[in-house]
Amino acid sequence: MTSVRSAPDPEGARPSMSTNPGLAVAAVARRLGVAPATLRTWDRRYGLGPSQHRAGSHRRYTDDDVARLVVMRRLTLDGVAPADAARAALAADDDELDAHRGAVSFDEHGAEGGPDLDDDVDADDAAPEPAPPSRPFLRAVPGGEPARGTGPRALGVREAPRPTRVSDVVDAAIAYDQRTCDRLLRIPAGGDPAAWWSDLVEPALERLAERTVLAGPGEVPEVVLANATLGALREYTQASEDAIVAAGGPPRNHPSRMRRIVLVFAAPDEPLPLAAHALAASLASHGAMARIVTGPANVHRTLEIVTMVRPSAVAMVTTQSRPDLGIVHAAHEANPSLPFFVGLPSDEAAGDLPLAATVHRVRSFPGLLHELLAVVR
Repeated sequence: MTSVRSAPDPEGARPSMSTNPGLAVAAVARRLGVAPATLRTWDRRYGLGPSQHRAGSHRRYTDDDVARLVVMRRLTLDGVAPADAARAALAADDDELDAHRGAVSFDEHGAEGGPDLDDDVDADDAAPEPAPPSRPFLRAVPGGEPARGTGPRALGVREAPRPTRVSDVVDAAIAYDQRTCDRLLRIPAGGDPAAWWSDLVEPALERLAERTVLAGPGEVPEVVLANATLGALREYTQASEDAIVAAGGPPRNHPSRMRRIVLVFAAPDEPLPLAAHALAASLASHGAMARIVTGPANVHRTLEIVTMVRPSAVAMVTTQSRPDLGIVHAAHEANPSLPFFVGLPSDEAAGDLPLAATVHRVRSFPGLLHELLAVVR
């Protein structure tokens, strides 16, 4: 059989040259010592998913796919931020992948020699393991070359602060420590709200959703995290707007900035519509104007708002597996030429979307941001 290089995945996954029949997610998870849910998160968030398609079956991981996951796994254990590790894994060339193939040992049944990690431990936050003597570093990781030798730190030189981990945020929320949670989630000036959401806030929300805690009256860990998230977005957006005005630009509500606006909806009954706010802030960080529709948004009110605002595009963000898509159908029927982007992380409701060239289903938050920017720019 001749190997054929597949086309790149639209969300950034690299092509594969493998002729192997491929492995299912459970087998790859056993080999890497991670939970299957972690692999699905890496697929959804970073595009590190299976690239092989076989008729009548699920997608399968090729040898190249597994080698990239080994890169991702090892770099995160070395303390590299998950987003940087994923970019390095996707950018790895054939020589770098060859260095990581066969890095995991198996018995005759295909199981890894070592024990699996506990399913509740996300590989993004796993404790670092000792590095093997000849572990290769990747060129795509910023500062990825290992230091030549070690010695005492020079006097007067301050160490860089440790990056905030997902577990730090979760611990602060469960402890109902609003001040610490606010500090941990602050977005630095010039920071990237999209990466901040995908690498820190969204994983913390997912982790909290898996935890069962005993709370007293008025104690809700999700509310602590939501308050810190919204506060960080407000502070970041206000600082960005102040910088635009200080540089001589128009204020936030100036007509010149409202001409190509994006309307962002959360799906009806969304428990915490934080992703809608993160998307609006991410658009603003790229110079695009966005407004979030809050409060009841039934079909009648949705049509009124779309008619009044006349947006360049409309987006709906949801964490639900089967959200109510009534407002999508109504808005599309009334405005068939209006671009509509729906962020659906699950495939369950994909078939319920209107079949039209102007209605787009997007699986990931970065993909949704990219598609919207392509329209409004």
